Amino acid sequence: MEEKIKNLKEKLKVYEAKLAQALIGYGGVKHESAASEIKHDKVMVLKDFVSNLKQEIANLEKQR
Repeated sequence: MEEKIKNLKEKLKVYEAKLAQALIGYGGVKHESAASEIKHDKVMVLKDFVSNLKQEIANLEKQR
């Protein structure tokens, strides 16, 4: 269990860094701009992934 939590925390650091990078210059969706909509989708997926990792870590830490 400890090893799994450690691995998830390492993965969380990686994806938080990716999210921070994706947020640079992110100003929301500019309609009729395919590039803007793709960037928005990427940011939303990364935010959701980070959120899910945090939740999974919290759940595992409660079970210890």
